[in-house]
Amino acid sequence: MDYLIIVLITFISGVVGTGLGGVIGAVLGRDSNKTVSLLLSFAAGIMLAVVCFDLMNEPIEMMKEGNLPDLTPLIVAAAVIAGYGVVYALNLLIDKKTNREVVHIDKNHPATADDLDELIHSNHYETHKNAKSNLFVAGLVMMFAIALHNLPEGMVIGASYALSEDLAANIFTGSGFIMAIVIGLHNVPEGMAVSVPLIAGGMKKPKAALLTALSGLPTVFGALLGFALGGINEIMLVLSLGFASGAMIYVVFGELLPESILMWRSKLPAFALFAGLITGFLLVMF
Repeated sequence: MDYLIIVLITFISGVVGTGLGGVIGAVLGRDSNKTVSLLLSFAAGIMLAVVCFDLMNEPIEMMKEGNLPDLTPLIVAAAVIAGYGVVYALNLLIDKKTNREVVHIDKNHPATADDLDELIHSNHYETHKNAKSNLFVAGLVMMFAIALHNLPEGMVIGASYALSEDLAANIFTGSGFIMAIVIGLHNVPEGMAVSVPLIAGGMKKPKAALLTALSGLPTVFGALLGFALGGINEIMLVLSLGFASGAMIYVVFGELLPESILMWRSKLPAFALFAGLITGFLLVMF
């Protein structure tokens, strides 16, 4: 029963959230950079609050109660570093793959670092509107990147729910539900970033929306993994929470915030981040 609940929650958060963004991208044709920038910053703030005030703090509270060894902070720190490092390594692989694809397609215009940035971030797709093949491949690479990101994001949800002694009675409470909502929220603009270049590259809108939704499927697998590992024993729970926290910290500082700033160079994304941080703090505390 617990695993069925995890599958349902993360399916809505991952597949439905990303798919909704794909549908919006298909209908509108392009996104509003300012709105998406604020949305990404706000979601990043909430994620950061949940990670720092709840997920990373929970093992320390368990240690203070005598349930974990005194070395728990070091274990948490090591797990956070591991989670951060794994997602960082995945992003390096994605960047190299993207660069190779762009160079292969456009031999007369080798990709530079700035070109790569333009292809990855949805607000720059318009500069390549006359190169459909470039847009199509950029959309596929973005879909692959988001699918990989969704795996550790799902682990955050699963590890958070592993903290609940009675999952059925706490489906809509606690950090697990908060993270499911926030991750689903930030999956919407990511879905838009996938479907827009795919459609501009010549793919039919229904197919683009479907492929975009499928890129959210790893969220389910990640959640099941995080929940299963967290349920083995208390040390595995600590490792799961730490690893998921590190992965989420990278997503916040390595992906969401840089993208939001690139999409809208303004002071307002910083205010949206602060608002998200305060909102996340209040959600965790109450």
